[in-house]
Amino acid sequence: MTDRAARPAAPAPDPVVVVVAGALVDQGRLLAARRSAPAELAGRWELPGGKVEPGESPEAALVRELREELGVETEPGPRIPGEWPLKPGYVLRVWTARLLSGAPRPLEDHDELRWLARHELDSVDWLDQDRPAVAEAARLLPAAPPPEGVRG
Repeated sequence: MTDRAARPAAPAPDPVVVVVAGALVDQGRLLAARRSAPAELAGRWELPGGKVEPGESPEAALVRELREELGVETEPGPRIPGEWPLKPGYVLRVWTARLLSGAPRPLEDHDELRWLARHELDSVDWLDQDRPAVAEAARLLPAAPPPEGVRG
């Protein structure tokens, strides 16, 4: 018998619930959503999104979550590199997203939305786990605000 056969099998990793969020960019600005629930997150800002359901792709979950939370239709773009731990057993992954139709409204779990230009990103109190993704998303935004009336 070899040492390998004598060793007990490593425990299977705990299943991880993936939470997707969208770095929704329009007209050179990033959408920030202020949490209204749960109480421990209320008042802080995040990139909107939610949990991937069983059998659902992360990109499909992102489109569904942004429809449910904001009332908009979106198209997922490239994923922002990295993933960030949330509570135990949950991990955050962020995709860029493009607004196809609708005007975002705070329908679920949020009480305010703001479109932020690159120079305004530090004007809100982001949730800690969203900060690295917001920093990455900032690279997609113009360094200076677009002139009035110009779509980016």
